[in-house]
Amino acid sequence: ATMFTAVHALALQPIYAKNHIRASRRGLTTSDGSCAAVKPVKRRNLGEESSAKRSLKCTAFPDVSVALTTVIEFAKNSSPGLAPAAVANTAVFTAGFSVLRLGLTLAGIAHSWFLGTVVMAAFGLGGYVLVCAYFIAGSAVTKVKMTQKQAEGIAEARGGRRGPGSVWGSGTAGIICAIMALSGMTTISLDAWRLGFVASFCSKLSDTTASEIGKAYGKTTYMSTPPFKLVPRGTEGAVSVEGTVAGLVISGVFAALAMAVGQLRSVESAGICVFAAFVATSFESMLGALVQGKQGFDWLTNDVVNGIQISLAAAVAICIGS
Repeated sequence: ATMFTAVHALALQPIYAKNHIRASRRGLTTSDGSCAAVKPVKRRNLGEESSAKRSLKCTAFPDVSVALTTVIEFAKNSSPGLAPAAVANTAVFTAGFSVLRLGLTLAGIAHSWFLGTVVMAAFGLGGYVLVCAYFIAGSAVTKVKMTQKQAEGIAEARGGRRGPGSVWGSGTAGIICAIMALSGMTTISLDAWRLGFVASFCSKLSDTTASEIGKAYGKTTYMSTPPFKLVPRGTEGAVSVEGTVAGLVISGVFAALAMAVGQLRSVESAGICVFAAFVATSFESMLGALVQGKQGFDWLTNDVVNGIQISLAAAVAICIGS
């Protein structure tokens, strides 16, 4: 409600200013600058009271500084809560709908709205920036050499647009960390939940980057389990040097960004996230190689495996950080 009032005041400022100027010209302002009560005006040039009596509606200037302060305080709040987060996130989604459509289906956008809202509510604007960064970077690497990947039959479906399954496969752990942080019903600290949140997205972005760069540039691809035999690019559970290096680099960059936006307090915390991400992505590759696609494991889809991976990354980071 406070955020809405602030935005409302800023939006109506030009109207308030116009009315105040009119009042000043008619001598209707008081010594303190506010608008005086207005009486019906007689038109002297006509010698009679106007048949359509008009009253000048004058509203005092809203305090713009209060509105701006409210917005700034919201941006600084490390855990603003659900109501203001929902308002702010809805505004962002409305303004950026065309951009979201480039990387998400309509259903994916709806589910992403929920993800963005709970993350902003629990971890503030900094956490929200990280989710946006993940979306932008993940969508970008997915489209690297897309034509080549499509020709080889190893490209993501729908031209790389993510649906609800991908959203939950990427954000389940982050959502759980956010809800637990908001609940305040656990003995785990807010900082620990924040660490788990960052590690989960660090891991998912690392995995996405390693997979997509490996598909595009990997020259030697081998299974992640013994006897590490050579396999074609795009094989489930396969890894490449190019993809692995790219995944580690983007993981470090993401952790550094988390420090820059105040989600991580130290280089040590960033290192924990990178380590947890590497452990989780390595486990995900081995899980894919061992059981994914095998008889009796049809339920173990990419989205399910991704959910397991990011949850492991969050758990490892929280355990080490605590």
